[in-house]
Amino acid sequence: MALNREDYAEPACPFETDQWKSEPQVRTIPVSRVIEKLDEFYGRSDYSGAVRLVDYWLAEAEAGKDLRGQFALRNELMGIYRKTGKKDEAIENAELALQLVKDMEAEGSVSEGTALVNAATVYKAFGMPEKSAELFVRAKSIYESSLPPADPRLGGLYNNMGLTLVDLGEYKMAREFYEKALYTMRQTQGTQAEQAVTYLNIADLLAAEKGMEEAENEISSCCRAAIALLDSRSIKRDGNYAFFCEKCAPVLDYYGFFAAAEELFDRALNWGK
Repeated sequence: MALNREDYAEPACPFETDQWKSEPQVRTIPVSRVIEKLDEFYGRSDYSGAVRLVDYWLAEAEAGKDLRGQFALRNELMGIYRKTGKKDEAIENAELALQLVKDMEAEGSVSEGTALVNAATVYKAFGMPEKSAELFVRAKSIYESSLPPADPRLGGLYNNMGLTLVDLGEYKMAREFYEKALYTMRQTQGTQAEQAVTYLNIADLLAAEKGMEEAENEISSCCRAAIALLDSRSIKRDGNYAFFCEKCAPVLDYYGFFAAAEELFDRALNWGK
């Protein structure tokens, strides 16, 4: 039997008309198109332009009561502010994204897991590894129960958890997570750049745990593995690849792989030419 509004509306005075008012309709923003445009800004490292774009569409999402749109853009903003070193803004957007999970009643979802990973990465970047680890543990529980074992998002989670564990001095556990990250990412095509970053993270772990001199051979092996992955012929040479080249080059330079670092810097600078 179909229900009419009066079947479930609270009893009210017959002259009270509020119960007959319809809820304002949500106006959604074109999130996928905004993300595509953001990728162009990221490819040029134009973070100021990226913030202006996000701020415009965030205002539209708020005016239209589009919680999912707001959630997507808050996640983008925490990443932008993390990369540009703006601690207060990054943390504010991390907290707002996690609050939006509750507002959307999306607790326990993959979306919450992603927001937790992003927020944990923010806290790690600004010297709060204990808080970061707490959020990563929550994200791990959600991801491992919701995603297939070879999902690249699991690889990203494990890699970032390793970074936080190194900051906490938990080197053995960090190495285990890095190995899990590599195993997971090897199951998916197109993850060579992400694997390269993990190998360089292992190099940093070895330097912290054993010292540069004692770990020299192992560090060199990790660096050569990263270079081979970034030189892969099957890797797509786009803006995302340029970002990874720019990220890996200083690490290789630090460990004495000067020619490889210079080549990666050049690829990052000239990828679209």
